[in-house]
Amino acid sequence: MLDEALNCNSLEWQDAGEPYYRGTKIKILREDKKGRTVILKLPKGFRMEGHTHIHLEQHFILKGQYEINGQVFSQGTYQLIHTDMTHGPFTSETGAEVLIVWQE
Repeated sequence: MLDEALNCNSLEWQDAGEPYYRGTKIKILREDKKGRTVILKLPKGFRMEGHTHIHLEQHFILKGQYEINGQVFSQGTYQLIHTDMTHGPFTSETGAEVLIVWQE
């Protein structure tokens, strides 16, 4: 049984702001002491420099695609990025919607 359920379609897209590329939108699904879960909507032409995080990061591409270091990740792709692992730079010519989970 689920403790909480959320219809993501009922949430409005918000501007993601820094450090994301202009036009990037976000829906925050969860944010607490143990982590954060969001859907990022990457606009066409998206760019983001390589970076690291202090938490484990997971990506699941819901729509579209993005590219990292010449490798294309498209709809249905799951990616696990370990703590302190540099990832990126990211680009997306077509745009994408990505479910991202950060956790301790």
